[in-house]
Amino acid sequence: MTDNTLTHIDQSGNANMVDVSEKQATTRIAVATAAVLMQKETLALIKSNDLKKGDVLATARIAGIQGAKQCSTLIPLCHPLMISKVGVDFEYDEVNSSIYIRCECKLVGKTGVEMEALTGVSIAALTIYDMCKAVDPGMVISDIKVEQKQGGKTGLWEREKA
Repeated sequence: MTDNTLTHIDQSGNANMVDVSEKQATTRIAVATAAVLMQKETLALIKSNDLKKGDVLATARIAGIQGAKQCSTLIPLCHPLMISKVGVDFEYDEVNSSIYIRCECKLVGKTGVEMEALTGVSIAALTIYDMCKAVDPGMVISDIKVEQKQGGKTGLWEREKA
């Protein structure tokens, strides 16, 4: 059960950056995922590294890492964090003509890294789209979500499998 109080709103209803100074520093990890659906031909081009713009997944990996690190400059009330690890991984799905993206962020700190993981996976997906849009403008980015978070007073939370 969670507290339903909105922490980013003060008593007057104004936007408010949460004060985390009294919270306990713990190891915090978050994992987010996304999918990019595309034509089978586009997936084949990515797998064979035959796109004119270069290595799509290597570029998307670096972009995802950079995105996670820049989260607080993109989302106004996020705290700037000293992230100790960002990992971005990809999995091909031939059946659904998709690439699944997973971003894991880790730190020792006073606030979680869910937004950083979500930003990382989103930027990686957007980079795949950008690099492939000339051959497949109908690609769809979908299912962006937090799969797991751990640390802090709430401990471990995992999304229930469908």
